Amino acid sequence: MTAPQRRRTAIAAAVLLLAAANYLPNRVLPGWAYPVSGAVTAALLLLLARWAGVRAHELGFDRRFLARSALAGLFGMAVVSALFAIAFVLARPVFDDGRIGHPGAGQLLVLALVRIPFGTVLVEEVAFRGVLPALFGGGERWRWKPVLCASALFGLWHLLPSLALKENAAVHAALGGVPWLIPILAMLAAAAVGVVFCWWRYAAHGVLTTILIHFATNSGGLVLAWWVVTYG
Repeated sequence: MTAPQRRRTAIAAAVLLLAAANYLPNRVLPGWAYPVSGAVTAALLLLLARWAGVRAHELGFDRRFLARSALAGLFGMAVVSALFAIAFVLARPVFDDGRIGHPGAGQLLVLALVRIPFGTVLVEEVAFRGVLPALFGGGERWRWKPVLCASALFGLWHLLPSLALKENAAVHAALGGVPWLIPILAMLAAAAVGVVFCWWRYAAHGVLTTILIHFATNSGGLVLAWWVVTYG
């Protein structure tokens, strides 16, 4: 099998793997399996990329840029924290999200420090900012075609989660009358975020940057939503 054939085969296998990793945890597997599924999927994607001949630096895991990537990620986390603080003061209904339920403090820590990092952040960053852009020919530098292909798939990845967005008070108030529009806009927004995250990943030469920013966004948003739902 030639190198281009291996890459095409790896792309098809990666898409099928991600489809299964998206459907099974959301519709079939028990809740405890969510972070396990994410970690296993991320590992399988990396093995698949290596089989296709993709090198570590193409995937965004170059040790030469580890410090730069970490610093860029910490800066991004600070930006996210500042934006969350402003939104919490000026637009608190944005965090009134019924999807959070009423977890206790211990369960909240598990969600924020285990479920989200391993079940969501790790697999999404490895897949859509590391493996897929590399398989589509991204290499070490920004290229529009790989970025757009990976980001479009990132948007599709959010179809099932977007179906529950109507439980968010702000979303329901804005789009409750046209519920079919919610998943469409959510997927388009996710695709746009995917492009921005790819820019961050290439600018910092590492997926660690977007892993840290993604963690701050999802886990930070979860904690603020919990606070609003619990304490108002």
